[in-house]
Amino acid sequence: MNVTKPVGKIHPGDLPEASHHIVARGFASLLERSADNHHAVHHIHAPIHSLSLEKLTWVQHFIPGFEKLAVEHHCGNFVVVRGTSVPFFESMPLYARLGMHLLFYGKEEIKVLGNRRVEELLREQSIKQGKIYDDPKSVHSIPSFVETYSIQLDELLEPDVGKYGCFNEFFFRKLKPDSRPIQNEDDPTVICSVADCRLTVYTSVDLAREFWIKGQNFTIPNLFNLPPSSPKVEPFHDDARLAIFRLGPADYHRFHSPIDCEVGEIEHVPGQFFTVNPQAVNEPGFDVFTANTRSILYLKHLSTSLPVVFVAICALLVGSIVWTGGKEKGATLKRGDELGYFAYGGSTIVVIFPKEIIDFDEDLVSNSEKPIETLVKAGYSIGRMPVRL
Repeated sequence: MNVTKPVGKIHPGDLPEASHHIVARGFASLLERSADNHHAVHHIHAPIHSLSLEKLTWVQHFIPGFEKLAVEHHCGNFVVVRGTSVPFFESMPLYARLGMHLLFYGKEEIKVLGNRRVEELLREQSIKQGKIYDDPKSVHSIPSFVETYSIQLDELLEPDVGKYGCFNEFFFRKLKPDSRPIQNEDDPTVICSVADCRLTVYTSVDLAREFWIKGQNFTIPNLFNLPPSSPKVEPFHDDARLAIFRLGPADYHRFHSPIDCEVGEIEHVPGQFFTVNPQAVNEPGFDVFTANTRSILYLKHLSTSLPVVFVAICALLVGSIVWTGGKEKGATLKRGDELGYFAYGGSTIVVIFPKEIIDFDEDLVSNSEKPIETLVKAGYSIGRMPVRL
């Protein structure tokens, strides 16, 4: 069984009773409601199969057929917790499901409508949602968000939700010192996870494309937005190692260095705001990582002087990538030092390592080949430098 598939197999585009235009209006109305009703965070983020009848009725008002879909299908992905072998099902939030439908509904209809119209809607709503959650009035959304995701307030540097100036300040909240310790910190060969996330790892671009990334344009040069002849691409051949860190909306959204390094250049690539849910990344012929807005940080691994490339990728409803520890060129950072954070929404980080820097931990490789994501925390080991004979 391919465990990335949703329970009650349903294609992301399947919603036969609602037209493309109806879903677009419903998606926009859902986000507009979040600006007027701060308790509507639950409407946006609740797993669609667990929405109450009252909330389903509200969604049904805008999107005919959605109630039936929510009742009959658990739309989401399987994930396995690090150190366990039994997958659990992680349901997809409502906004991601609607964004998915807009991207995949009716191939012929998309050609008639023009795919650009969908891209513009997703971009517009992502930027708009970020502005809504920068507004001081958005602090009233925080309690609903905490309740929806059962967020552990006791691990936060500031556990009093009344002390945050807006929702986004809470979203990129800081944790208490030492709440994410570096695993095997005394071993300089260990490479660590950059974030609380769902992780997949691959020892080559070809393997990543075979098991996970189905976009036909996914290559290292395209990810870096550079020509294949660029000197920045040269160290990363087809056997470069890829680690894909997917952050869900509830996750701690600050990200950290996986290595002891020197900070290099940052390059921003404007693009789309497609959902980074695995059902989109796994869709044949659909490009996510090389189409989305992203910010690329070049690092130099101190032990080998080899480059490592850290690609922070925006997603649906994510309009901002902010560099903190990673913004000063020439700065030296240790494993686990903060690099930056994402503002509101789910998001993804892709880190590209030369093969000389890392052999991934076997459990992560095994899970990724099934394929299934592994739930890990920032600071967990993801691999170590190869032994040189």
